[in-house]
Amino acid sequence: MGQVTVVAEPRDLDLALSLAELADRPAGYLGLGQRLVAPLTLVVGRGVAADRLGRGRVPGWAAGWAAPEGRLVVVRADVPDPRQVLRHELAHLALRQAIRGRVPRWFDEGYAVLAAGEFARLDGLALNLAVARGDVPTLDRLNETLRASAGAADASYALAASAVAFLATRTADRSIVPLLERLADGQPFDSAVARATGLGPGRLEAAWQRHVRLRYNFVSWLAVGGLWVVVAVMVVVAWRLRAARDRPRRVALDEGWVVPPDDPGPAVELPSETDRQAGTNRAGTLDRSGR
Repeated sequence: MGQVTVVAEPRDLDLALSLAELADRPAGYLGLGQRLVAPLTLVVGRGVAADRLGRGRVPGWAAGWAAPEGRLVVVRADVPDPRQVLRHELAHLALRQAIRGRVPRWFDEGYAVLAAGEFARLDGLALNLAVARGDVPTLDRLNETLRASAGAADASYALAASAVAFLATRTADRSIVPLLERLADGQPFDSAVARATGLGPGRLEAAWQRHVRLRYNFVSWLAVGGLWVVVAVMVVVAWRLRAARDRPRRVALDEGWVVPPDDPGPAVELPSETDRQAGTNRAGTLDRSGR
């Protein structure tokens, strides 16, 4: 379709064609303006078939991935929102199309999260207890956790997005544009960051970690929903303490009690068939006599 080659099973062909239409038209990308990232090959697959294309370089939980050098985008059909996944992967291609040289994984993924409008990830970060406690990784460690388990990756993608957003706040016009322009000119990443933000590698990491601790602290964690977690835990703990305190009293109350057997009550003799017949005959006699 147009400049997008589609590969999909028959059951996913309609979805693949609709995704190809999105990929085959220009779109706006954060700090880069309107861009057409096609031509490319779009593969829409499921489960193991999609995982094999990654050749072990992509985590099994990944909803999609991109290989900018090969102009390849893979999107899983068995995820809640394939279109959101496509926007994320196209943002990777747009970034690589615009800049020269390499960038850290955390910047690549963080940019894609922001460019695709995946702001719900940042909402999830606000509910991450580890971050609220101040457990903010280094940027090198963040690169590793982006390929860790699905649970760890959720917070890692949000942290990567927060790092890119933090860089934007430190430029002269408070946008990511000055940094992207320097990267487009071929400046090495660390040098481009230092010139655009005034932060060298060591200062960048420390300043970003401090920003995250201030922005996503324990107070904000409580405000956005953590309070209900605390209340639920307190209720459970209080119930268990009450049960433990009352257990000796319940045991003492049970001691010395003798439960008598159930009283069956007086025996009731049912009338025999002869008695029932006699009663019927007497009733008939009374009816005929009118008494």
